Amino acid sequence: MNGTLIQLLVLAGVAIFLILKLRSVLGTRDGFEKPPIPIEELRPRVQRDFEVIEGGKDRDIIDHVPEGSESAIALAEMKKVEPSFKVTPFLEGARGAYEMILMAFERGDLESIRLFLSDDVEASFGEAISARDSQGLTVEASFLGIKDLGLEEASFSRDTGMAEISVRFAGEQTYVVRNKAGEIVEGGPREVKRQRDVWTFARRMGSPDPNWQLVATGD
Repeated sequence: MNGTLIQLLVLAGVAIFLILKLRSVLGTRDGFEKPPIPIEELRPRVQRDFEVIEGGKDRDIIDHVPEGSESAIALAEMKKVEPSFKVTPFLEGARGAYEMILMAFERGDLESIRLFLSDDVEASFGEAISARDSQGLTVEASFLGIKDLGLEEASFSRDTGMAEISVRFAGEQTYVVRNKAGEIVEGGPREVKRQRDVWTFARRMGSPDPNWQLVATGD
């Protein structure tokens, strides 16, 4: 056997050894091999420990009034008629309306808030302003802010679609009343007046007019 043949046999043996070694490391593929696992199945699966149940608790309501109360039921009925209605945004709007209406009243300017007042409240405000003017009194007021705000009560009429929501406010303002001579008869420039009110707003749910009107004031 010559040297060339011996070299070929040695190389062939080395090749066979390498093939067997690679097969043992990489494995083999044949017609019965399982298909590769989709990448989605390699991702960890998150086990949901809760379910969203239709008709469950409405936090937008029970965050403001007791669950199952007459007010909660009334607010839920309002939402059925007008699904876009939300209690929390309503209260934020009431906060702005309180400042706007209160300051307009102190200035004696009912024209700027007429759309937000019922006829009865407008008449009541007008009488108070007229009585003030007839005595020669002027008011200087500056709104400082609302320290407390909450939903007091809610009611809804299925027959008319009218909704009423009473909101309690605790506000602060500086308040000075001067007579014709300019003398201070009430309050003071640096005196903070704390005022508590319960205002009732009303609106027909489902109406294209988005404005709520102030229909009653109290404390």
